[in-house]
Amino acid sequence: MNLVVMESPYAGDIPRNVAYARRCLRDCIARGELPFASHLLYTQCLNDAELTDRERGLSLNTEMIIRCDYLAVYVDLGISPGMLRAKEYAVRLGKEIHYRRLDK
Repeated sequence: MNLVVMESPYAGDIPRNVAYARRCLRDCIARGELPFASHLLYTQCLNDAELTDRERGLSLNTEMIIRCDYLAVYVDLGISPGMLRAKEYAVRLGKEIHYRRLDK
């Protein structure tokens, strides 16, 4: 089972983006993957609107990227700055990036 860092937007329309992220997680699970979504987990205890907390969450996500098999980037809602940061970091590490859509 592949460990996958799942990337989707969070900031902005948070209720819509959280619902979308949950669908993305479900898609990863249906593919037989072990998904990790830092933006769903860490925002439960860190305030994404506070720069220090946001940076801490993003930094923790980079640690998971080091350990993951690849990134799954869900693009139906676009690529946010946080997603771009994760993608660029994964590229520097030589990780595979799988671009995905739920709404085809």
